[in-house]
Amino acid sequence: MKKKITVPEIRETKVNGNKFSLVTCYDYSFATLVEKSEIEMILVGDSLGMTMLGYSGTVGVTPDDIIHHGKAVRRGAPNTFIIGDMPFGSYNESIEQGIHTANRFMMEIGCDAIKLEGGKRSAAVVKAIVESGTPVCGHIGLTPQISAAMGGFKVQGKDAIAAKLLLEDAKAIEDAGAFMIMVEGVPSDVTSYIRKNINIPIIGIGAGVDCEVQAMVMHDLLGFTDWVPKFAKKYANIGEIAVEAFNAYSKEVKAEQFPTPQYSYNTKVEGLE
Repeated sequence: MKKKITVPEIRETKVNGNKFSLVTCYDYSFATLVEKSEIEMILVGDSLGMTMLGYSGTVGVTPDDIIHHGKAVRRGAPNTFIIGDMPFGSYNESIEQGIHTANRFMMEIGCDAIKLEGGKRSAAVVKAIVESGTPVCGHIGLTPQISAAMGGFKVQGKDAIAAKLLLEDAKAIEDAGAFMIMVEGVPSDVTSYIRKNINIPIIGIGAGVDCEVQAMVMHDLLGFTDWVPKFAKKYANIGEIAVEAFNAYSKEVKAEQFPTPQYSYNTKVEGLE
């Protein structure tokens, strides 16, 4: 049986050199596959707005959406470390709102931790949630929930001043009590600069190799779509395989080649005549 990692074990990667992998997941079926794999961590990400609900971004995702999908993921992966992604509008109105959302994720999903976006601007909320008893993962760099303010999905930290500001954000989240921080869409040398100057592990997504944890969106990893971001590697082409299977099935139905007796119940029923 798979052994679930713990927050202390994640923290220890900062000094022992261990590496962990994380993938987003949004449903029971794929969660059961992740549970069978060597991947240690799942993020029930607000990216489900795009991958599962067909939105153009993440802003329309609600806490109820995360909880609905998160419950299914937890049932499928009981021994995998699960992080619930707090969506836009679920923690930025007040500290109390942030604690309430985090409590719901822990109680209703059974998360092992929560994640929220923002550096210095989110530090007070992070501190309050940690003090309420919930492990928190921060998120800086490219933060999709406020991508409109950034001018779109663009690489962050592309000069020394911007890199210094990212480090300030990371330190603010560390000081607030987060046990880990996600760095997204940042040049590799900037990630290394941040990593050398903080004492908590980094989850990298499009942030180079110098991270304790690497993250990928499941749909990018498995090749559900033709296009993937520059930082995403297709380890399979499930999308192409699925379309080929659908077309083969459709052709056999039209040609009356399916179902054959092999795929039918062939018991002779007396008296039908």
